[in-house]
Amino acid sequence: METIASINKLHTDKTKKYFSMQLTKEQRKKKAAEESVKYIKSGMTLGLGTGSTVYYMINKLAAAFASGELINIKCIPSSTATENIAKKLKIPLTTLDENPVVDLTIDGADEVDKDLNLIKGGGGALLREKILAQASRQYIIIADDSKMSKQLGEKFFVPVEVVPFALMSEKKYLESLGAECNVRINQQKKFFITDEGNYILDADFNKIENAFDLEAKLNARAGIVEHGLFLNMTDLLLLCDNVGNLTLKSRLLPASQITV
Repeated sequence: METIASINKLHTDKTKKYFSMQLTKEQRKKKAAEESVKYIKSGMTLGLGTGSTVYYMINKLAAAFASGELINIKCIPSSTATENIAKKLKIPLTTLDENPVVDLTIDGADEVDKDLNLIKGGGGALLREKILAQASRQYIIIADDSKMSKQLGEKFFVPVEVVPFALMSEKKYLESLGAECNVRINQQKKFFITDEGNYILDADFNKIENAFDLEAKLNARAGIVEHGLFLNMTDLLLLCDNVGNLTLKSRLLPASQITV
């Protein structure tokens, strides 16, 4: 006959087992990132995103290249930071001028909605990241499940890259759209400068009611070079949850028809 104490112990043991199976955020990011390397084929021209999740993928890619598992790959980095890491790991690099069509780009995201629309740019590389995404035959996003939201803007602000001449003018414009807006500052307490020599305004709209309408308004502004709304661009999302389950989602295809 079970006692209350024995029942409580059973529940406690189950709870401990459950929480011992939980992956940390970094473990989830790493698992999704390393899984994405399976979709890279020898001979590909590959776009390399920017950010902590992507750097796990780059390390796995470097190991596959060094072992001969992948050969004849050429990679285009989306930022100086990514370029430096790739060089250190002896990954072959090329440029978009030399290879204007990219087979596959793998990148991370700051927020992902149910339709696989994204907010990106937390690392400051949104302009080059979007250029690579648009030049790619296939665009794969890797993330842990904490990045998912019902509506863009719930979890992350919209980074907006502006030319220095237009900084305060565009800040005022973003505020007129309802955003709480801050000029991004670097670790030295100075304006963050992108690889293309621009500034970034971090615009917090909270929940964005119509991302496509906001995108059109931002695209119409001469002083805005690019913004972190990546809409209708993701082909595949590779997502890892807190117990290590990997889910592959497609913007256009059901799971049974996904091929890479």
